[in-house]
Amino acid sequence: MILFFSEDIQFPHIKKRITKQWIQKIAVENKKKIGKVSIIFCSDSYLLKLNKKYLKHNYFTDIITFNYNHLNLLNGDIFISLETIAKNASIYNVTVENELFRVIIHGILHLIGYDDKTNEQKKLMKMMEDSALFELNKMIVS
Repeated sequence: MILFFSEDIQFPHIKKRITKQWIQKIAVENKKKIGKVSIIFCSDSYLLKLNKKYLKHNYFTDIITFNYNHLNLLNGDIFISLETIAKNASIYNVTVENELFRVIIHGILHLIGYDDKTNEQKKLMKMMEDSALFELNKMIVS
């Protein structure tokens, strides 16, 4: 089950059904099943509070993923700052929608088991994100 929430910010315009199907497809391709994944959209200040409280980091970020997986079952909470998404979209010269989907799948990839601490891991994560976004675009066009 994939659930979407909005904490202290307006819910973004996304097609939930296609987004859920896309996430499910990426999970299956990685030999995982979806348990309960919550995607929570929020503000910078909300995410900063979580970052300080749970990770002891005092800086803004676009996403925090809490992993509660059990075996091959993906379970977790993915918090996404829509404010940082908008800023990053401008910096990277992409649409806000594209950046939002990149960050959503980034969180899912973390739940699947991918990491991005080293340069090598970052390259692989970026490649996986690009591949997933390509799949999403195919699904939207179909």
